Amino acid sequence: MLITCPYCGPRDVIEFTYQGDGNRERPDPASQNFEAWNAYVYDRLNPAGDHNEIWQHSGGCRAHLRVVRNTLTHEISSVAFVRGDHGSSARHKAEDKA
Repeated sequence: MLITCPYCGPRDVIEFTYQGDGNRERPDPASQNFEAWNAYVYDRLNPAGDHNEIWQHSGGCRAHLRVVRNTLTHEISSVAFVRGDHGSSARHKAEDKA
């Protein structure tokens, strides 16, 4: 599978580290709501289809990326920096090479 880093270009998935679900919202760090923290840490969805994920280009520029990947086909439809501090919020199409 290839992931197209907006900075480095197309790279093999071995250069990246999966960081988790891109849709989850962290509870307030000062919160003592056990149920909210328990859900954040342990509850996971396993969607079929397009899914927002966070990946880090650990073997390259070390940027954190927001990747939209189809969990059935592994086709990547878009890649963008998680934060806008890397210049433009360019999105790139990538092809599945799994």
